[in-house]
Amino acid sequence: MYIKRNISWNIIIRYAWKNLIFFTLYAGVIFYLYHSLDWKHIDIPFQPLSVIGIAVAFYIGFKNSQSYDRFWEGRKIWGGIVNYSRTWANNVLSYVENDRDAQIILIYRHLAWINALRIQLRQPSSFSIRENRAVERLFDRHGERNPVCNGMDMFLSPEEVDGLENRKNVATHIIKKQGLHLKKLLKEEKITEFDKQIFHNNLEEMYNLQGKCERIKNTPFPRQYAYFSTLFTWIFVLLLPFGLLNVFETQLSELNNGHNWWYIVLMIFFSVLISWMFVTMEKVGSNSEDPFEGRINDVPMTALCRTIEIDLRDMLDEKNLPEKIKPQHNILY
Repeated sequence: MYIKRNISWNIIIRYAWKNLIFFTLYAGVIFYLYHSLDWKHIDIPFQPLSVIGIAVAFYIGFKNSQSYDRFWEGRKIWGGIVNYSRTWANNVLSYVENDRDAQIILIYRHLAWINALRIQLRQPSSFSIRENRAVERLFDRHGERNPVCNGMDMFLSPEEVDGLENRKNVATHIIKKQGLHLKKLLKEEKITEFDKQIFHNNLEEMYNLQGKCERIKNTPFPRQYAYFSTLFTWIFVLLLPFGLLNVFETQLSELNNGHNWWYIVLMIFFSVLISWMFVTMEKVGSNSEDPFEGRINDVPMTALCRTIEIDLRDMLDEKNLPEKIKPQHNILY
């Protein structure tokens, strides 16, 4: 998640430099053919092009709205994970009395669950977005997109870590282990049946929150909207220079040839500017489709997991608490 109020030009150029070069060369060639080689037949009226632009803008607006809904739902789900994590720790400390070891195990196992869920959600899928090399190198340097499944030994015993090695869904298995531990505590009469029911209500909500995350992760943004939004945008920007060829035709005819170059520069500039704006609007929606990929616009799950860890270990009255996650290049993961 980008945390600076204004996006730095370094980030903008990383995303846009290839398109800017292409739009400039593409428009330059078309205007050269029209004005220097006198290919007057390649111009098209601007009026139908403006209608296409309006239609594309509406389509992009709809896509961006729906993409943001996916991000915001993901953020609300992780807000629920934060709240229920605190509730879980409070219940453990309140109901599992006179057994410090059990309290630590139940709370640390929960920390293993949130991190296992984060790791599972960060794994790339067949429909994950691919950026240009400059952007990909930035994310690779930060090392948060595709984390390996390590660090569980910080929260679990070696036996439990070994038992997770071949599990298809590690997060699901960890919650199951929590349920089995509660059953053991009930048999040892360290909690009552009523306490166990409260704990299981917490575990049920955690399964619900995990399932909501998996629903977003495993259900791609409807491809008919994503694909045709991109297709229509590129049709528009590729036609745009042809529609701008004769926009300044009247002014060009009234000036000496020595000043014609200025209007040609203006035509190229406006063609590149409009093309970049439409492609950027379309890309904003594409980058919000999958909120768990660990990219610039995604839910900062690593930071949220660390926040939960700090809160729960503080509730255990531990002293050496970890530091909060700091943003890298103004990106909080």
